[in-house]
Amino acid sequence: MPPPGLERVHNMDIDTDKLDAAALAILSLTLHDVGRVWKGIDWAITDRLYEKGLIENPAGRAKSLVLTDQGLAVARKTMEELFGKG
Repeated sequence: MPPPGLERVHNMDIDTDKLDAAALAILSLTLHDVGRVWKGIDWAITDRLYEKGLIENPAGRAKSLVLTDQGLAVARKTMEELFGKG
């Protein structure tokens, strides 16, 4: 069961089954030791997002990333296109 509120993100209804499948596919990029994956996103992905100007520099000790204004816009558009209901 998703946490309360996950079905509505960016003021849109979200198809959580599609979202879960996409998250699983992304997690599988870090697959190792027969079925184990890292909890975070592959570093090559964050490097590319930074190079495109979609996130602030991911280097450092912070456990979170900062989306740029452009990154937020792309995230909203992509969420609606890939996971929006209706």
